Amino acid sequence: MAFNQRHWQGIGKGLVLARRKCWLVWRNCDKPLVTGWLVSVHRRGFRAHTGVDFDIRTQNIENRKFYNLAFIFPICKMILRQATSTLQDLAWGYPILAITGPRQSGKTTLAQNTFPGKPYVSLEDLDTRAFATEDPRGFLARYSQGAILDEVQRCPALLSYLQTRVDADQRMGEFVLTGSQQFGLLSNLTQTLAGRVGLIQLLPFSTQELQQAGVAINNLDDLLWRGLYPPLYDRPLAPAQWFSNYVMSYVERDVRQLIEVQNLSLFQRFLKMCAARCGQLLNQSTMANDCGVSHKTVAAWLSVLEAGYVVFLLQPHHRNFGKRLVKTPKLYFHDTGLAAYLMGIANAGHLAIHSARGALFENWVISELLKHRYNQGLASNLYFWRNNTGEEVDVVVEQGDKLQPVEIKSGQTFHADFLSGLNKWARYAGDAAMPPHLVYGGDDTMLRSGVAIHSWRDLQALFGL
Repeated sequence: MAFNQRHWQGIGKGLVLARRKCWLVWRNCDKPLVTGWLVSVHRRGFRAHTGVDFDIRTQNIENRKFYNLAFIFPICKMILRQATSTLQDLAWGYPILAITGPRQSGKTTLAQNTFPGKPYVSLEDLDTRAFATEDPRGFLARYSQGAILDEVQRCPALLSYLQTRVDADQRMGEFVLTGSQQFGLLSNLTQTLAGRVGLIQLLPFSTQELQQAGVAINNLDDLLWRGLYPPLYDRPLAPAQWFSNYVMSYVERDVRQLIEVQNLSLFQRFLKMCAARCGQLLNQSTMANDCGVSHKTVAAWLSVLEAGYVVFLLQPHHRNFGKRLVKTPKLYFHDTGLAAYLMGIANAGHLAIHSARGALFENWVISELLKHRYNQGLASNLYFWRNNTGEEVDVVVEQGDKLQPVEIKSGQTFHADFLSGLNKWARYAGDAAMPPHLVYGGDDTMLRSGVAIHSWRDLQALFGL
C-alpha cells in the first residue's frame, strides 16, 4: 500500500491500546475504510506519518482510551506494478511462472494480486518445506488447480515433480514460483523446467510506478537517499533503520546460506567498499587488497551479492570503432537507498553535498532503465562504452545493429559541455549511432544540438529506447 494525494474527510474512532504507537482503523457506518499509524499523541492532537494533524477528544471506557477524531486522511491505494501485465501475458503461454528478485521487492504481493484465486504456500515454513521435501507428490496433489509457491529455492527437488505434473496437466499458468536467490533458482529452473517457465525479474519500485500511483516525488536527493524498496513507501519506517535490519536479516543470511563466511565483519567491510565504488570500474585485486582477503574470496562474495540482487555489473560494449576498449565491467547497486546507507549518508541533505551524489544519480538512471526491461520480461540490453584514453558514454542501449547512447549528468543546470562525450562517440560510431539522449538533474526537458535533454522527472521518455 502507498498513499496518494486524494483525501477523505469524516469522523472516526480508533482504539488505542499502546502508550505511544499503535495501528488505528477508522470506521464509518461500521465499515473499515483506511488504516493509519499513530506516531505521537499530544495534548492538542496527534500527527500521523503523513504529516497530517488531527484534532482529538478522549473518552475512557472500561479502562481503555478511545479517541474521537475529526480528520483528513489519505486513502490507501495499491501501487500497480508494471510487471503485472507481463505476468498475465506469460500465464497464457507457460504452465509455470517464476518471479525472482531481491528480498522485499514485492514478489509475493505481485503474485497474489495477479492471481488472487490461487492458494499461497510459503516454503520458508519448516513444516511445509518438510512435507514438500519428504512427499513431493502428495504435496502437489493438495493443489489440484495450482498454487503460488513462495521461496521455492528452499526446496529445489520439488521442481522435478513440478515438471511431471505440468506435463501431465497441460494447463497454462498453473503454478507461480517466487524466489530471492538468482543463481540457485535460475539454474534449477533452466535445468529442470526448460521451455515450461516464463520468468519475471522484479526489482524494487520504479519511479514511474510511484508517479502513476500519485506518490509525490518532489526532491531528487530524497529519492536517491530513500531508495525504492516497497516497505519504505507503505510503512512508517526510517530508511536507516530499515536498511540496517535488511542487511542483517537478509543480505548476511543469504551469504551464510550460499557460502561459508569465516569472518562476517570482513564481509560487512567489503559490502561498504562496494557501495563506495558504485559506478566505478570493477577492480577485484584492489578490493581484495583493501579488504584483506584473497581475489578468490572477492569473486565469491560478488557472486553472492549478484545472486541476491544487491549489486549488478554493467558490461562494456564490445564494438571498438577502431579504438582500444576497456573490458572491465562497472559495479552498481540495484537500489540507491541501500548504497547510500552503506556509504553512511545520514539524510537527503547530507547526500546533496556528498561526493558520491553523481555516482548515485547515474546508478539510479541505469537501474530505472534496467527495471523497465525486466518488467517487460526482457533481458538487459544496457552497456557502457569506454576506450583506453578515458572517453566514455555512460549507457549504450543495443537496438539490433544500432546503438543508442545515453549520457547522465547529476547537475541541475544544463551546460553545453555535457554533450562533448556524446558528440565524440557519435563521430566514432558513424552509421551505428542512433540519436543521442542526455539525462540530468534539472527540471527542464529540451532539445539542444540534436540531443534530447531529459529532466530526471521525465525518464519515461527514455523507455521507448
